[in-house]
Amino acid sequence: MFKKEIPTGQRSSKVKSSVQRGIRQRFLDTYPGFEPYIDEVLPKKAQLDAVKLPDKCTLYTIDTTPLFYQPQDGPPVPHLKLVHAYPDALPTVQIDRGAIRFVLSGAVLMAPGLTSAGGRLPEKEQALESGTVVAVKAEGKELACLVGVLKAGTEEMKAKPKGVAIDEGHYLGDGLWNFHLD
Repeated sequence: MFKKEIPTGQRSSKVKSSVQRGIRQRFLDTYPGFEPYIDEVLPKKAQLDAVKLPDKCTLYTIDTTPLFYQPQDGPPVPHLKLVHAYPDALPTVQIDRGAIRFVLSGAVLMAPGLTSAGGRLPEKEQALESGTVVAVKAEGKELACLVGVLKAGTEEMKAKPKGVAIDEGHYLGDGLWNFHLD
């Protein structure tokens, strides 16, 4: 989704407090795992800024700290730096070692990377549906390397380990990761 570089000099605008309350609530509704941390993530008195990005996407920040981005037609998606700060707030899946280089080059994440020996999907009781935003960890690594929306449910991937699992997202080293708000 995000090329290696995002043009700098993007204009940011301050988000009105009434709008900020709505964004805060929508974020909590979408990601209940952030509820214990919401006053740290989105303090009520802090000024939330909106930075317009290419591809009709908005990045929300407090000071120079990126919090989440929101595509025009999708849910708010936590920035990887936020996921690293609160690693248990999002559901996670794990890719095998062979998929790491592809994910870090911006390739589509395929189901075999999650269903092979080094991959990990949640048990049936915690199955994730298509459309769920997940943090993707890599085999042998502690921190997530990708945040994206599942294109297929986890049980569906286990039954048929083929096809696209996540077709776009925010990964380590992409333009959003390297974007600086100075």
